[in-house]
Amino acid sequence: MLTGQPLTQDRPKHLQLAEQIRVAIRQGHLQPDDPLPSARKLAQLYGINRHTVMTALQNLVAQGWLCSEQRRGYRVNQALPIESSQHVTLTTQHSMNIQPDFALSLTVPEPDIRGAASYQYSFAGGLADLSDFPYDEFRRHLSLACRAVNVPSLHYSHSTGEPALKKQLQRYLRRARALECDDLLVCNGSQEALFLIAKAFIRPGEGIAVESLGYPPAHRAFEACGATLYGIAQDEEGLSIDSLRERLLQTHIKLLYLTPLHQYPTTVTLSVARRMAIYQLCAEHGVFIVEDDYDHEFHYRCPALQPMAASDPHGIVIYVSTFSKIMFAGARMGYLVARADVLAQLSALKQLMNYKNDIILQLALAGWMASGEFERHLRRMTKRYQTRCDAMADALKHYQRAGHHLTFNVPDGGMAFWVNTHRDVSDLSAQAAAQGVYVQTENAFWRFPQSRYTHIRLGFAGQCEEKMREGLAKIMSLL
Repeated sequence: MLTGQPLTQDRPKHLQLAEQIRVAIRQGHLQPDDPLPSARKLAQLYGINRHTVMTALQNLVAQGWLCSEQRRGYRVNQALPIESSQHVTLTTQHSMNIQPDFALSLTVPEPDIRGAASYQYSFAGGLADLSDFPYDEFRRHLSLACRAVNVPSLHYSHSTGEPALKKQLQRYLRRARALECDDLLVCNGSQEALFLIAKAFIRPGEGIAVESLGYPPAHRAFEACGATLYGIAQDEEGLSIDSLRERLLQTHIKLLYLTPLHQYPTTVTLSVARRMAIYQLCAEHGVFIVEDDYDHEFHYRCPALQPMAASDPHGIVIYVSTFSKIMFAGARMGYLVARADVLAQLSALKQLMNYKNDIILQLALAGWMASGEFERHLRRMTKRYQTRCDAMADALKHYQRAGHHLTFNVPDGGMAFWVNTHRDVSDLSAQAAAQGVYVQTENAFWRFPQSRYTHIRLGFAGQCEEKMREGLAKIMSLL
């Protein structure tokens, strides 16, 4: 039975009529095989054109709600599982008490929808300054990519990355990082790369060694793939060789994940001697090294050490890097380098998960790199970040002279300071957030709980010196 409820002007009338008929069927007012009034009667009932009624009825037939038979008109489809309005009402009420019998294989914390950049003062350690990004310059390369795009490449091809971009990346890695590679895999950011690696290597319960103070998103990706994480101790020079050796002797470890340049979060750069010792240990125990080189470009005091992957005779280093610090995180442009058999498996796994990256952005980035404008932007931003690094050091020294008990080393590179406040800072992030300041404290990075947290990570790249001083004053007032 149809009520003839008036139709409004905000939506097409044939859609409103179809919806009323669907509701009547769902609620049991119209039963399977019930005839509908003729199109003429429906038009009179609703005060609409007969052709509008016919459009609604024909759409319902196409969707399977109604059947149309010659000389019988329109009827409710007999295959619909509806018996009576009373039955439907009881079923609906009863279903509200039913709890689905299932268990999620993985539960993860809900993401923080308020990003670090939304704060008035942001000391996020990996936040690039986007106020001076060459948008007009990059827009030209986007436009060129749209005009010159090869149509077949818009389809399901080149899932490992556009050849033009891969060629530019290979040239750049050879020149800027002394890293030779025959091939590489373009990913949607380094986070996807880390997830792919863990998914390819780890069976549930198998071990990954990580820096005890490390990068939480990587740890969460590994655990999501079933890994058991083992924290390796660190000292003033970085990852402890003795701690790593002891863990490798005690436990079957499949991967070692580390950030040897500008360690996250402590900013320590592993010396050549430690890198060689770590590599030798991993080679002896058959452990692959996942080298996350997330901000290689920004090194100020001297040339940055070449990646561990640049000297990898045993083929055990999987090198991961990203454009998030060079461009912006929203570009979702990362890549990884590995030996051929490992790269083949990671590439096949990426096809299952996410067939390919944004083709237009890849082509635009390739053009930007080929033009030389990319590296000019890098040089410009490196100088700017070095100036801000010096400004942060001066500001912290000022607070030292003013009586604040602060201990820190000026980093050789990167985008942040690691500062010991010599007091508990567990609640500082929440207190600072209430004053519009984003700052991360030591407890955000520890793999395992500690009795006391005293360090804060102060990013200096993402905001101008004036805002940095204003925000730092707020943090110091809380300390």
